[in-house]
Amino acid sequence: MKVMLKNVRLSFPDLFEAVEFKTGDGKPRFNATFLIDPKSENHTKIEAAIVEAAKEQYGAKYEKLVAGMRGNVNKFCYLDGDLKEYDGYEGMNYLAAHSKIRPTVIDADKTPLTAQDGKPYAGCYVNASVDIWAQKGENSGVRASILGVQFFRDGDPFAGGTPADPDEFDDVSAEDLV
Repeated sequence: MKVMLKNVRLSFPDLFEAVEFKTGDGKPRFNATFLIDPKSENHTKIEAAIVEAAKEQYGAKYEKLVAGMRGNVNKFCYLDGDLKEYDGYEGMNYLAAHSKIRPTVIDADKTPLTAQDGKPYAGCYVNASVDIWAQKGENSGVRASILGVQFFRDGDPFAGGTPADPDEFDDVSAEDLV
C-alpha cells in the first residue's frame, strides 16, 4: 500500500549508495528511517496501510498475526521510538524502510539531488513515498519499501554535526607565507 508521508524527520539515510545490512552479506540496500508523530495524519495513514496490506496477505487472521509481530524489529517496520536511545526518537514512532533499487531523491523544487548536495541528511525533514506490504512464509512480517524522498526543510542534524562556519576562521590570504 503506497503511502505519502509529509514533513517527517529523516534518520539513518542511505539514499545515494546501497549498503550491506550485515557486513559481507552481499545484499546491499538503500535505507531510511522516518520519525512519525503518533498523533499525526502520517501515523493514521501508516496504520491504515498496515491493516490493508495485512488483510490482503493474511486474510481473516490478520489482526492476530499483526499483533504478534508488533514490537519485533525483525518482523515489523513501524515501531515505538521510545525503545531506542537515539536523538529525536523520544515520543515518536519510526518507520524503517528499505529498497534494493535506488529511491528517487529530489529537492523541494523537484530537482534531482546527489550525495554531493549535502541533503537530505539525518535530522532534516522530508516528504517520503513508501510502500507498506505484508510478507508470508519463513520471513513473514510487515515491511516498508522506500520509493522516494523529497527534501522538505532543514532540521537539527543528528550525529556528526555540521561543517565549520567560514566565519570561524581568520582571513590569512594577506599574511606572509613563510
